[in-house]
Amino acid sequence: MPRPPRLSPDDVAAGLRSLPLWSGDTGGLHRTVQLASFPAAVAAIVAIADVAEEMDHHPDVDLRFRTLHLTLVSHSEQGVSALDLELARRIDALLPA
Repeated sequence: MPRPPRLSPDDVAAGLRSLPLWSGDTGGLHRTVQLASFPAAVAAIVAIADVAEEMDHHPDVDLRFRTLHLTLVSHSEQGVSALDLELARRIDALLPA
């Protein structure tokens, strides 16, 4: 199955307007979230992993105690694609605001 192409700067900006918890540009989307505890942060990573596996699109995750730093980028496209925007939406449905 072909992967979606890299988005233009305007397309990324438009996508980010509907994702207020995320920042970024054509190089990647970023979100930081603090969970209630270390186990809650680990559980969030497991939930994100399930969605990522379903989509066959995997985020970069950095766990620091109870804080997650998430980065979404389509490495094969060397930038942000529609998959990154969709994964961000799905992650937002899993995590607190």
